[in-house]
This record gives sequence, C-alpha cells and structure tokens, in this order.
Amino acid sequence: MTITKQWAESFARDWVEAWNAHDLERVLSHYTDDFEMSSPFIAQFTGEASGLLVGKARVSAYWQAALQKVPNLHFDLQSVLVGSSSIVIYYRTSFGRRAAEVLCLNQAGLVYRAAAHYVDDAA
Repeated sequence: MTITKQWAESFARDWVEAWNAHDLERVLSHYTDDFEMSSPFIAQFTGEASGLLVGKARVSAYWQAALQKVPNLHFDLQSVLVGSSSIVIYYRTSFGRRAAEVLCLNQAGLVYRAAAHYVDDAA
C-alpha cells in the first residue's frame, strides 16, 4: 500500500471523528487484532508499568476505562504527517494537551503498532 497525503488525511479525519463520537468499535476498526499500543497513560489507567499493551481486547479495555474517566474527551485535528509505511496524527485534546500518535500501517491500511506522545500545555 502506498500512503498518499489524501489517504492519510481521510484516515486521520475518520479516526478523530470516531474518538470524538466515543465510538470505540469504530476507533478499533482502524487496527489489527494483534496491534501494539504504547502510551504514557497505560501505566496510569491499567497498572501496566511498561506502558505497552498488545491486542484489541487489552487495548479496548484500556480505552474504555479512559473514556469513562474522561467523558468530555475531544480531539482537534491539527495536521497529519505521511511516512512510507506510517502516519503521524497531530492533534490537541480537550484538556489542554498537544498529542501525536505514530501509527504503523500494514498493507491493508490497518494499524499494527501505535505510540502516543503528549505535551501538557496547561501545566
């Protein structure tokens, strides 16, 4: 699969819209069943000290807990960066953080590895 700017922007818009709708099934539709997710918040929400979860079931439980703890979660898409087999979605959260998600994509256009990065501008 060749990642074009148009494809990446469409993917990112759909991804952000799914999060803003709090539609976890729609969010998860962007990922493979065995994808890996790393985030500094994983340890906080799950107790997993490594900050890494593997598989839709584990990540889904983490994201469900996060959505319950942050019911007003909203993302504002800022830009999308295109790589040869990955994209970076750069957005601002409703609680004052800038965020970037690095999403590694397989040939079907599904995420198999994701890493979230944050800067808290409100601090």
